Amino acid sequence: QVQLVESGGGSVQAGGSLRLSCVASGFTYSSPCMGWFRQTPGKEREGVAVIDIAGGRTTYADSVKGRFTISQDNANTTLYLHMNSLKPEDSAMYYCATVRRGYSFCPLFSGVFIYWGQGTQVTVSS
Repeated sequence: QVQLVESGGGSVQAGGSLRLSCVASGFTYSSPCMGWFRQTPGKEREGVAVIDIAGGRTTYADSVKGRFTISQDNANTTLYLHMNSLKPEDSAMYYCATVRRGYSFCPLFSGVFIYWGQGTQVTVSS
């Protein structure tokens, strides 16, 4: 059974840091692209950061550039999102996701991601 399980969310003050983790299990293939997305009530899910697994190329939303870093462990089973200088507008439910086997691209677009975790809540207070 394919699973993505996020952890590491919590409540922090503005300027603080968090590290989100996403553990992948049950996959019969190595995903070519994984990413982090976030959503607040009443808003569409937005891309935060994606990483091309083979080449290591990363793409970030403009709103998080210079503050967030996406990375993976050497076994490619855990995806991380290091979040620094957090702002109240970063508050959201954060989800990790992966594309299907063989997908050739790694866009910051939720529509191409087919497996999703259950999410972890991040709350940043001012």
